[in-house]
Amino acid sequence: MDQQLPVPRAITVIQLPDGTYTYADATHPPAQQAAPQQIVQHIHQAPPDPTVQRIALGSGIGAGAVAAGVYFGPLLVGVLTAIAANLALLAFLAVAMVWGVTTLVKSTGGTGSKPAPKSLRRR
Repeated sequence: MDQQLPVPRAITVIQLPDGTYTYADATHPPAQQAAPQQIVQHIHQAPPDPTVQRIALGSGIGAGAVAAGVYFGPLLVGVLTAIAANLALLAFLAVAMVWGVTTLVKSTGGTGSKPAPKSLRRR
């Protein structure tokens, strides 16, 4: 009776490359995995825009001067606008006052073409 039993297969325990254990049949070894293919990829950045560099640093000025121009440029425009508005208001006031004085002198001067101061002293 013992002779009718099948012959036991040689089963062994092996450790896989990832560290786990498994049963392996000695007659059919597991397929060997090839090492992963290493891909070398070079990533190149586009060169910086030379126009900006020429504007910012082309004439020998540094980053501080560029930053100051960025900060003080709009500030200078605002100040010049305020000065121009003040000058426009002063010019308007000057024109209005000159017009008022001229109108007063013409109206008090009379029709006889007498100077206005003489006309005002008599009244």
